[in-house]
Amino acid sequence: MQTLEILKVYSGKKVLITGHTGFKGSWLTLWLADLGATIYGYALPPPTDPSMFRLLRLHEVIDHQVGDIRDSDNLIKTIGTIKPDIIFHLAGQSPVKGSHDSPLYAMEVNTLGTVNLLEAVRQLKFPVAMVMVTTDKCYEEKKWFHAYREDDSLGGYDPYSASKAAAELVISSWRTSFFPPEFITSHGVRIASVRAGNLLGGGDWTKDGIVPDCIRALEENKPIDGFHPKATRPWQHVLEALGGYLVLGAKLLEFPSNDVEAYCDAFNFGAWPDLIRDEQELVEKIISCWGKGSWRLDVASSRSMNGASSISLSIDKAYRLLKWCPRLDFDATIGQTVDWYKFLQKDRGQIRPFTLKQIRLYAGEDGHRVERTSQKLIRS
Repeated sequence: MQTLEILKVYSGKKVLITGHTGFKGSWLTLWLADLGATIYGYALPPPTDPSMFRLLRLHEVIDHQVGDIRDSDNLIKTIGTIKPDIIFHLAGQSPVKGSHDSPLYAMEVNTLGTVNLLEAVRQLKFPVAMVMVTTDKCYEEKKWFHAYREDDSLGGYDPYSASKAAAELVISSWRTSFFPPEFITSHGVRIASVRAGNLLGGGDWTKDGIVPDCIRALEENKPIDGFHPKATRPWQHVLEALGGYLVLGAKLLEFPSNDVEAYCDAFNFGAWPDLIRDEQELVEKIISCWGKGSWRLDVASSRSMNGASSISLSIDKAYRLLKWCPRLDFDATIGQTVDWYKFLQKDRGQIRPFTLKQIRLYAGEDGHRVERTSQKLIRS
């Protein structure tokens, strides 16, 4: 597996992150700051309280702007002023349940927000790399046991999934119509979309998320309930997907490399097959790492099962073109997640250095690295 040496390209680069105040955006912001990038953020205020953005005091390391991705005029003004080298688009509505409560909002943010960003770049007419983050739930769920590949059909049986599938279609349409990779030397805009899901890690307080619900119960010395013991997911640490996004972005930044057009496409950044575990196993591993706790089955309070229940992503394309594959096994994924919350309880004031340590351990050559290059990556 390729090391993350390629990420040195971000040093001195101007990076715009939409959705930087969220869970994934906060991890990405800190990682890029450590790489020496000059970071600009455009997002609504943090979506949860507490929030990782505030706990890490990320406003100290970023040019932080509160803005709505639906406000196209402000978005054009912001991007035109910054003229970033690369944009990571993470702004969006989540999770699935929220889209049932406000389906129109989900469509406006996830789909039209993507249109607004692409239109801003089209109207401003300057070269830039773009990594557009959607989700594994953009695929039309086939109820099969195969891993989904980037060329499988898109779709969605709930508003969230449909809005993300529509965002993927928008990205493909604008790339084909206005920024065709075969003419990249003339327009200079490089666009890739990335898909991952069920990302775990410290700093997540999403409502109705299984890990945040577990941590809240453990902190309050209550039994963990409200989950579906036999529902399976491919559990993956947030740094795995973000590492893939960063490697892909680094390839796009190599423009005008002769082969940069190969990276202007959709990419999956999924988990190893052996990280597909049921929720009971996840809960029991969290309790084990926490050191105490219990769970009970309370059907009345079980979390909603709306949306695709178990989607596995083929990572063959990311492995072949980017030499990317996951590094962490199930124990390390859950262990590092729980360690973050435990450290927060012990020393809240030092949580930024602790988070940075987890990032550096992941990115470096150390015992946390788990290589499985011999595993079969291609769907049969």
